[in-house]
Amino acid sequence: MSAIVFDGISKQFGQFTALNEIRFEVAEGDFFALLGPNGAGKTTLISILAGLSKPSSGRTTVMGFDVQKDYRQARRAVGIVPQELVFDPFFTVRETLQFQSGYFGIKNNHAWIDEILENLGLTDKADANMRALSGGMKRRVMVAQALVHKPPVIVLDEPTAGVDVELRQTLWAFIRSLNQQGHTIVLTTHYLEEAETLCNRIAMLKQGRLLALEDKAQIMARGAARTVLLKLKPAQLPATLTPLLVRENEHGFELKLSDCTQLEMILNEVRSAGVALKDVSISQPDLEDIFVQMMSA
Repeated sequence: MSAIVFDGISKQFGQFTALNEIRFEVAEGDFFALLGPNGAGKTTLISILAGLSKPSSGRTTVMGFDVQKDYRQARRAVGIVPQELVFDPFFTVRETLQFQSGYFGIKNNHAWIDEILENLGLTDKADANMRALSGGMKRRVMVAQALVHKPPVIVLDEPTAGVDVELRQTLWAFIRSLNQQGHTIVLTTHYLEEAETLCNRIAMLKQGRLLALEDKAQIMARGAARTVLLKLKPAQLPATLTPLLVRENEHGFELKLSDCTQLEMILNEVRSAGVALKDVSISQPDLEDIFVQMMSA
Protein backbone atom coordinates (compact mmCIF):
# COMPACT_ATOMS: atom_id res chain seq x y z
CA MET A 1 0.00 0.00 0.00
CA SER A 2 1.18 3.49 -0.86
CA ALA A 3 1.54 5.92 2.02
CA ILE A 4 0.23 8.85 -0.06
CA VAL A 5 -1.65 8.93 -3.36
CA PHE A 6 -2.37 12.09 -5.34
CA ASP A 7 -4.81 11.04 -8.05
CA GLY A 8 -5.44 13.77 -10.61
CA ILE A 9 -5.31 16.69 -8.18
CA SER A 10 -6.20 20.07 -9.66
CA LYS A 11 -6.81 23.32 -7.81
CA GLN A 12 -8.14 26.58 -9.22
CA PHE A 13 -8.32 29.94 -7.51
CA GLY A 14 -10.65 31.83 -9.81
CA GLN A 15 -8.96 31.84 -13.22
CA PHE A 16 -5.60 30.81 -11.75
CA THR A 17 -4.62 27.14 -11.86
CA ALA A 18 -2.39 26.37 -8.87
CA LEU A 19 -2.26 22.60 -9.53
CA ASN A 20 -2.93 20.84 -12.81
CA GLU A 21 -3.68 17.09 -12.81
CA ILE A 22 -1.04 16.08 -10.26
CA ARG A 23 -0.62 12.30 -10.12
CA PHE A 24 1.99 10.47 -8.09
CA GLU A 25 2.39 8.14 -5.15
CA VAL A 26 4.72 8.04 -2.18
CA ALA A 27 5.63 4.53 -1.05
CA GLU A 28 5.59 3.50 2.60
CA GLY A 29 8.99 4.06 4.18
CA ASP A 30 10.15 6.56 1.52
CA PHE A 31 12.15 9.67 2.33
CA PHE A 32 10.56 11.76 -0.40
CA ALA A 33 11.43 15.27 -1.61
CA LEU A 34 8.81 17.57 -3.12
CA LEU A 35 10.75 20.35 -4.83
CA GLY A 36 9.90 23.43 -6.85
CA PRO A 37 10.38 27.20 -6.95
CA ASN A 38 8.14 29.60 -5.06
CA GLY A 39 4.64 29.44 -6.49
CA ALA A 40 5.06 25.95 -7.94
CA GLY A 41 2.14 24.57 -5.88
CA LYS A 42 3.97 22.64 -3.15
CA THR A 43 2.20 24.23 -0.19
CA THR A 44 -1.17 24.05 -1.95
CA LEU A 45 -0.65 20.32 -2.46
CA ILE A 46 0.30 19.86 1.21
CA SER A 47 -2.76 21.87 2.29
CA ILE A 48 -4.92 19.47 0.28
CA LEU A 49 -3.14 16.52 1.89
CA ALA A 50 -3.81 18.01 5.33
CA GLY A 51 -7.48 18.57 4.55
CA LEU A 52 -7.10 22.34 4.92
CA SER A 53 -8.01 22.93 1.29
CA LYS A 54 -10.32 21.03 -1.05
CA PRO A 55 -9.11 20.20 -4.55
CA SER A 56 -11.12 21.40 -7.51
CA SER A 57 -10.86 17.83 -8.81
CA GLY A 58 -9.05 14.62 -7.96
CA ARG A 59 -8.61 12.46 -4.88
CA THR A 60 -5.96 12.18 -2.16
CA THR A 61 -5.40 9.30 0.25
CA VAL A 62 -3.11 8.82 3.25
CA MET A 63 -2.39 5.22 4.27
CA GLY A 64 -5.44 4.22 2.22
CA PHE A 65 -7.80 6.76 3.85
CA ASP A 66 -9.51 9.34 1.65
CA VAL A 67 -8.60 12.80 2.95
CA GLN A 68 -12.14 14.07 2.35
CA LYS A 69 -14.32 11.05 3.10
CA ASP A 70 -12.24 9.39 5.85
CA TYR A 71 -10.92 12.62 7.29
CA ARG A 72 -10.56 11.43 10.89
CA GLN A 73 -8.42 8.42 9.98
CA ALA A 74 -6.47 10.43 7.39
CA ARG A 75 -5.60 13.15 9.89
CA ARG A 76 -4.45 10.60 12.44
CA ALA A 77 -2.14 9.07 9.82
CA VAL A 78 -0.23 12.26 9.04
CA GLY A 79 1.76 14.87 10.95
CA ILE A 80 2.47 18.13 9.14
CA VAL A 81 4.99 20.85 9.95
CA PRO A 82 3.81 24.00 8.12
CA GLN A 83 6.01 26.85 6.93
CA GLU A 84 4.35 29.45 9.14
CA LEU A 85 5.07 29.75 12.85
CA VAL A 86 1.70 29.09 14.50
CA PHE A 87 1.50 28.83 18.28
CA ASP A 88 -0.64 29.62 21.31
CA PRO A 89 1.15 32.31 23.36
CA PHE A 90 -0.52 31.25 26.62
CA PHE A 91 0.88 27.69 26.81
CA THR A 92 4.25 26.34 27.81
CA VAL A 93 6.05 23.95 25.47
CA ARG A 94 4.94 20.88 27.44
CA GLU A 95 1.36 22.13 27.69
CA THR A 96 1.33 22.68 23.92
CA LEU A 97 2.31 19.06 23.31
CA GLN A 98 -0.12 17.75 25.91
CA PHE A 99 -2.91 19.73 24.30
CA GLN A 100 -1.94 18.35 20.88
CA SER A 101 -2.02 14.82 22.33
CA GLY A 102 -5.52 15.46 23.62
CA TYR A 103 -6.61 16.62 20.18
CA PHE A 104 -5.92 13.08 18.99
CA GLY A 105 -7.46 11.52 22.10
CA ILE A 106 -4.12 10.30 23.45
CA LYS A 107 -3.84 10.01 27.23
CA ASN A 108 -0.70 9.45 29.32
CA ASN A 109 1.60 10.49 26.47
CA HIS A 110 4.28 11.80 28.85
CA ALA A 111 7.04 9.31 27.94
CA TRP A 112 6.79 10.02 24.21
CA ILE A 113 6.60 13.78 24.82
CA ASP A 114 9.77 13.57 26.92
CA GLU A 115 11.49 11.62 24.13
CA ILE A 116 10.50 14.20 21.52
CA LEU A 117 11.68 17.05 23.75
CA GLU A 118 15.02 15.32 24.26
CA ASN A 119 15.58 14.54 20.59
CA LEU A 120 14.70 18.08 19.49
CA GLY A 121 16.80 19.79 22.15
CA LEU A 122 13.76 21.20 23.94
CA THR A 123 14.06 19.57 27.36
CA ASP A 124 15.38 22.71 29.07
CA LYS A 125 12.57 24.74 27.44
CA ALA A 126 9.74 22.38 28.43
CA ASP A 127 8.28 24.78 31.00
CA ALA A 128 8.99 27.98 29.06
CA ASN A 129 6.09 29.95 27.66
CA MET A 130 5.80 29.71 23.88
CA ARG A 131 5.94 33.48 23.36
CA ALA A 132 9.30 33.60 25.18
CA LEU A 133 11.00 31.28 22.67
CA SER A 134 13.17 32.30 19.74
CA GLY A 135 11.96 31.65 16.22
CA GLY A 136 14.17 28.57 15.90
CA MET A 137 12.85 27.13 19.17
CA LYS A 138 9.25 27.76 18.10
CA ARG A 139 9.96 25.81 14.92
CA ARG A 140 11.29 22.91 17.00
CA VAL A 141 8.01 22.89 18.93
CA MET A 142 6.06 22.79 15.67
CA VAL A 143 8.02 19.72 14.63
CA ALA A 144 7.29 18.17 18.03
CA GLN A 145 3.56 18.88 17.60
CA ALA A 146 3.53 17.07 14.27
CA LEU A 147 5.15 14.00 15.88
CA VAL A 148 3.20 13.85 19.13
CA HIS A 149 0.62 11.32 17.88
CA LYS A 150 3.27 9.10 16.21
CA PRO A 151 1.91 9.41 12.67
CA PRO A 152 3.12 6.92 10.04
CA VAL A 153 3.45 9.81 7.55
CA ILE A 154 5.40 12.99 8.40
CA VAL A 155 5.33 16.03 6.11
CA LEU A 156 7.95 18.73 6.63
CA ASP A 157 7.23 21.96 4.73
CA GLU A 158 10.44 24.02 4.83
CA PRO A 159 11.26 22.81 8.38
CA THR A 160 14.73 24.38 8.56
CA ALA A 161 13.96 27.76 6.98
CA GLY A 162 15.77 30.42 8.97
CA VAL A 163 17.06 28.12 11.70
CA ASP A 164 20.57 27.47 12.91
CA VAL A 165 22.93 24.66 11.98
CA GLU A 166 22.52 22.94 15.35
CA LEU A 167 18.76 22.55 14.87
CA ARG A 168 19.24 21.20 11.34
CA GLN A 169 21.65 18.54 12.55
CA THR A 170 19.46 17.61 15.53
CA LEU A 171 16.29 17.54 13.47
CA TRP A 172 17.70 15.46 10.63
CA ALA A 173 19.26 12.93 13.00
CA PHE A 174 15.86 12.44 14.64
CA ILE A 175 13.92 12.35 11.36
CA ARG A 176 16.39 9.86 9.90
CA SER A 177 15.85 7.56 12.89
CA LEU A 178 12.06 7.80 12.44
CA ASN A 179 12.43 6.97 8.75
CA GLN A 180 14.58 3.96 9.64
CA GLN A 181 11.79 2.83 11.97
CA GLY A 182 9.39 2.81 9.00
CA HIS A 183 7.87 6.30 9.01
CA THR A 184 7.29 7.86 5.60
CA ILE A 185 8.86 11.31 5.30
CA VAL A 186 7.88 13.99 2.77
CA LEU A 187 10.15 17.05 2.65
CA THR A 188 9.84 20.35 0.86
CA THR A 189 12.92 22.56 1.07
CA HIS A 190 14.85 25.25 -0.76
CA TYR A 191 18.05 23.86 0.76
CA LEU A 192 18.57 21.35 -2.02
CA GLU A 193 21.65 19.85 -0.38
CA GLU A 194 19.27 18.55 2.30
CA ALA A 195 17.11 16.81 -0.28
CA GLU A 196 20.17 15.40 -2.04
CA THR A 197 21.59 14.01 1.21
CA LEU A 198 18.40 12.69 2.80
CA CYS A 199 15.88 11.68 0.15
CA ASN A 200 15.68 8.57 -2.01
CA ARG A 201 12.92 9.75 -4.35
CA ILE A 202 12.20 13.21 -5.76
CA ALA A 203 9.28 14.99 -7.39
CA MET A 204 9.63 18.41 -9.00
CA LEU A 205 6.76 20.83 -9.57
CA LYS A 206 6.78 23.82 -11.88
CA GLN A 207 3.81 26.18 -12.31
CA GLY A 208 1.41 23.62 -10.86
CA ARG A 209 2.54 20.74 -13.06
CA LEU A 210 4.58 17.66 -12.24
CA LEU A 211 7.88 18.13 -14.05
CA ALA A 212 9.76 15.06 -12.79
CA LEU A 213 9.20 12.04 -10.56
CA GLU A 214 12.23 9.79 -10.24
CA ASP A 215 14.61 8.05 -7.88
CA LYS A 216 17.42 10.34 -6.76
CA ALA A 217 19.97 8.42 -8.82
CA GLN A 218 17.90 8.97 -11.97
CA ILE A 219 17.52 12.67 -11.26
CA MET A 220 21.25 13.04 -10.62
CA ALA A 221 22.02 11.27 -13.90
CA ARG A 222 20.34 14.16 -15.73
CA GLY A 223 23.28 16.40 -14.85
CA ALA A 224 26.27 17.13 -17.01
CA ALA A 225 29.22 14.74 -16.81
CA ARG A 226 31.79 15.33 -14.11
CA THR A 227 34.90 17.19 -15.13
CA VAL A 228 38.49 17.55 -13.93
CA LEU A 229 40.25 20.91 -13.89
CA LEU A 230 44.01 20.83 -14.45
CA LYS A 231 46.32 23.75 -13.79
CA LEU A 232 49.57 23.06 -15.65
CA LYS A 233 53.03 24.64 -15.93
CA PRO A 234 53.68 25.44 -18.67
CA ALA A 235 50.00 26.02 -19.59
CA GLN A 236 50.07 23.52 -22.40
CA LEU A 237 47.75 20.53 -22.62
CA PRO A 238 49.29 17.29 -23.97
CA ALA A 239 47.93 16.59 -27.46
CA THR A 240 46.69 13.14 -26.36
CA LEU A 241 44.21 14.83 -23.97
CA THR A 242 42.77 17.28 -26.50
CA PRO A 243 39.74 15.03 -27.31
CA LEU A 244 38.66 15.35 -23.63
CA LEU A 245 38.92 19.15 -23.53
CA VAL A 246 35.67 20.89 -22.55
CA ARG A 247 37.01 24.42 -22.15
CA GLU A 248 40.18 26.36 -21.40
CA ASN A 249 40.26 29.51 -19.31
CA GLU A 250 42.47 31.39 -16.86
CA HIS A 251 41.87 28.67 -14.26
CA GLY A 252 43.26 25.88 -16.42
CA PHE A 253 42.08 23.07 -18.67
CA GLU A 254 38.68 21.49 -17.97
CA LEU A 255 38.45 17.91 -19.22
CA LYS A 256 35.48 15.57 -19.44
CA LEU A 257 35.77 12.72 -16.94
CA SER A 258 33.60 9.71 -17.68
CA ASP A 259 34.64 7.91 -14.49
CA CYS A 260 37.25 8.23 -11.77
CA THR A 261 39.46 5.51 -13.24
CA GLN A 262 40.08 7.79 -16.20
CA LEU A 263 41.81 10.27 -13.88
CA GLU A 264 44.86 8.00 -13.55
CA MET A 265 45.26 7.92 -17.34
CA ILE A 266 45.01 11.73 -17.52
CA LEU A 267 47.68 12.23 -14.87
CA ASN A 268 49.97 9.71 -16.58
CA GLU A 269 49.64 11.62 -19.86
CA VAL A 270 50.54 14.88 -18.08
CA ARG A 271 53.62 13.30 -16.48
CA SER A 272 54.70 11.66 -19.76
CA ALA A 273 54.55 15.04 -21.52
CA GLY A 274 56.92 16.50 -18.93
CA VAL A 275 54.36 19.06 -17.78
CA ALA A 276 54.17 20.04 -14.10
CA LEU A 277 50.80 19.67 -12.39
CA LYS A 278 50.19 22.74 -10.20
CA ASP A 279 46.62 21.91 -9.12
CA VAL A 280 43.80 19.48 -9.83
CA SER A 281 40.12 19.45 -8.86
CA ILE A 282 37.10 17.35 -9.78
CA SER A 283 33.61 18.84 -10.11
CA GLN A 284 30.33 16.99 -10.28
CA PRO A 285 26.86 18.52 -10.74
CA ASP A 286 24.77 18.54 -7.58
CA LEU A 287 20.99 18.56 -7.20
CA GLU A 288 20.91 22.36 -7.20
CA ASP A 289 22.63 22.46 -10.60
CA ILE A 290 20.15 19.96 -12.01
CA PHE A 291 17.18 21.76 -10.42
CA VAL A 292 18.17 25.10 -11.98
CA GLN A 293 18.75 23.39 -15.33
CA MET A 294 15.31 21.75 -15.28
CA MET A 295 13.42 24.82 -14.09
CA SER A 296 15.00 27.04 -16.74
CA ALA A 297 14.31 24.62 -19.59
